[in-house]
Amino acid sequence: MERRNLSREYGHLKAGQKYTIAKPFKDYDNNVYEESLVIEFIGSNFVPYDDGLSLFCVYKGRERQIRLQVRPEAQQEVVHNLQQYLVPVIE
Repeated sequence: MERRNLSREYGHLKAGQKYTIAKPFKDYDNNVYEESLVIEFIGSNFVPYDDGLSLFCVYKGRERQIRLQVRPEAQQEVVHNLQQYLVPVIE
Protein backbone atom coordinates (compact mmCIF):
# COMPACT_ATOMS: atom_id res chain seq x y z
CA MET A 1 0.00 0.00 0.00
CA GLU A 2 1.24 3.47 -0.83
CA ARG A 3 2.24 5.48 2.21
CA ARG A 4 0.21 8.50 1.09
CA ASN A 5 -2.96 6.39 1.48
CA LEU A 6 -2.21 5.49 5.09
CA SER A 7 -3.37 7.25 8.24
CA ARG A 8 -0.26 8.72 9.86
CA GLU A 9 -1.65 8.17 13.36
CA TYR A 10 -3.55 5.42 15.10
CA GLY A 11 -4.31 5.92 18.77
CA HIS A 12 -0.96 6.70 20.41
CA LEU A 13 1.03 5.57 17.35
CA LYS A 14 2.55 8.28 15.16
CA ALA A 15 4.34 7.84 11.83
CA GLY A 16 8.13 7.98 12.13
CA GLN A 17 8.12 7.10 15.84
CA LYS A 18 9.73 3.95 17.23
CA TYR A 19 7.98 1.59 19.64
CA THR A 20 9.18 -1.33 21.73
CA ILE A 21 7.06 -4.44 21.85
CA ALA A 22 6.37 -4.58 25.58
CA LYS A 23 4.08 -7.60 25.46
CA PRO A 24 4.28 -10.37 22.84
CA PHE A 25 1.31 -10.91 20.53
CA LYS A 26 0.20 -12.82 17.43
CA ASP A 27 -1.30 -11.07 14.44
CA TYR A 28 -4.13 -12.27 12.19
CA ASP A 29 -1.65 -14.36 10.18
CA ASN A 30 -0.25 -16.00 13.35
CA ASN A 31 3.06 -14.14 13.13
CA VAL A 32 4.51 -13.67 16.61
CA TYR A 33 5.86 -10.26 17.61
CA GLU A 34 8.37 -10.82 20.39
CA GLU A 35 8.89 -8.73 23.49
CA SER A 36 11.69 -6.12 23.42
CA LEU A 37 11.90 -5.85 19.63
CA VAL A 38 11.54 -2.37 18.15
CA ILE A 39 9.32 -1.26 15.28
CA GLU A 40 9.05 2.07 13.50
CA PHE A 41 5.44 2.98 12.76
CA ILE A 42 4.71 4.04 9.17
CA GLY A 43 0.91 4.27 9.16
CA SER A 44 -2.35 2.36 9.38
CA ASN A 45 -5.38 1.36 7.38
CA PHE A 46 -8.78 0.15 8.61
CA VAL A 47 -11.13 -2.03 6.56
CA PRO A 48 -14.54 -1.80 8.30
CA TYR A 49 -16.29 -4.69 6.53
CA ASP A 50 -13.75 -7.17 7.95
CA ASP A 51 -12.96 -5.22 11.13
CA GLY A 52 -9.42 -5.34 9.79
CA LEU A 53 -6.71 -3.03 11.07
CA SER A 54 -3.37 -3.01 9.31
CA LEU A 55 -0.39 -1.42 11.00
CA PHE A 56 2.47 -0.74 8.60
CA CYS A 57 5.92 -0.56 10.14
CA VAL A 58 9.59 -1.31 9.79
CA TYR A 59 10.23 -4.51 11.75
CA LYS A 60 13.51 -6.45 11.79
CA GLY A 61 14.82 -4.15 9.06
CA ARG A 62 11.92 -4.72 6.64
CA GLU A 63 8.66 -2.96 5.93
CA ARG A 64 5.83 -5.14 7.23
CA GLN A 65 2.10 -5.15 7.49
CA ILE A 66 0.78 -6.30 10.85
CA ARG A 67 -2.79 -7.44 10.22
CA LEU A 68 -5.14 -7.41 13.19
CA GLN A 69 -8.84 -8.22 13.30
CA VAL A 70 -10.88 -6.21 15.78
CA ARG A 71 -13.19 -9.03 16.87
CA PRO A 72 -13.37 -10.77 20.28
CA GLU A 73 -12.25 -14.11 18.85
CA ALA A 74 -9.27 -12.52 17.10
CA GLN A 75 -6.98 -9.62 18.09
CA GLN A 76 -9.52 -7.24 19.64
CA GLU A 77 -7.77 -7.38 23.01
CA VAL A 78 -4.48 -6.32 21.41
CA VAL A 79 -6.07 -3.47 19.44
CA HIS A 80 -8.05 -2.13 22.40
CA ASN A 81 -4.91 -2.20 24.58
CA LEU A 82 -2.31 -1.29 21.98
CA GLN A 83 -0.55 1.15 24.33
CA GLN A 84 0.32 -1.85 26.55
CA TYR A 85 1.80 -3.79 23.62
CA LEU A 86 3.64 -0.99 21.80
CA VAL A 87 5.45 1.44 24.08
CA PRO A 88 7.22 4.56 22.72
CA VAL A 89 11.01 4.38 22.62
CA ILE A 90 12.50 7.22 24.65
CA GLU A 91 15.68 8.46 22.99
